[in-house]
Amino acid sequence: MARTRFAPDRGLTNRMVTTMFLLGLLYVVFVGVMIVLLGKAWPLIVIIVGAVFVAQFWFSDRIAAYSMGAREVTPEQAPELHGAVDRLCALADMPKPKVAIADTDVPNAFATGRSRHKSMVCVTTGLLRRLEPDELEGVLAHEMSHVAHRDVAVMTIAGFLGVLAGLITRMALWGGLGRSRNNQNVALLLIPLISAVVYVLSYLLTRLLSRYRELAADRAGALLTGRPSALASALTKISGQMAQVPTRDLRQAEPFNAFYFAPAVSGQSLSNLLSSHPSLEKRLDQLGRISAELGRP
Repeated sequence: MARTRFAPDRGLTNRMVTTMFLLGLLYVVFVGVMIVLLGKAWPLIVIIVGAVFVAQFWFSDRIAAYSMGAREVTPEQAPELHGAVDRLCALADMPKPKVAIADTDVPNAFATGRSRHKSMVCVTTGLLRRLEPDELEGVLAHEMSHVAHRDVAVMTIAGFLGVLAGLITRMALWGGLGRSRNNQNVALLLIPLISAVVYVLSYLLTRLLSRYRELAADRAGALLTGRPSALASALTKISGQMAQVPTRDLRQAEPFNAFYFAPAVSGQSLSNLLSSHPSLEKRLDQLGRISAELGRP
């Protein structure tokens, strides 16, 4: 595919390749172990896993939009939002994604889709209400850089593997119930243990990639617009006002934090090991260095 004008990030590419290799290796071993425990039922697990994977990959944008309450909007319905996306697409030389709005007070944004031609950028009503036009453009540039770097597709697949572990575990437990008592006892003991280990390892690998991809998107978006200060202002404003959002809305948004522009949390931040995003201080420090490089305030 043709390159965009978003700054490439070799470090992100290397991390995506490494993460997908390790996750793939991990799940090949996992599926192999489950096949052994399931015995003759292994063809069924392979068929179901393959079908679920294809459905998740091809319909990831629709699934994400539905899960987060996003609805696609036309240029007539959201002219300023579409205008900002159009300007960034022209600046970045990339296809225009679908544009959507989620009706929630949580000030956030996300991008999803398996490719640049099958992508969607969504902002919340809470974000539109709080940000100035240049700040909104900075956030949109950040999200569109995720599409340009293709890390949206990688995160979609990585997130799916966690769901896959739970699915295979349930199937293995059901299959184990039809075996001899001794084998059934072994399956009932090993399957939850193996599943827990696989889930924890995949969770940590995904979190490591998620934190780096956010820094990469901050940098690429700031370099594209040439206004790191606008993105820094949006980050500061969103993080500072997150505590004012109703707790119920934050809890509904938390499962999707890995896809959001900023984590939907209130109070103290999560530990660095478990957080889906780098700290606000680290992101602002990087944007400050970019401002110095560009010679802009």
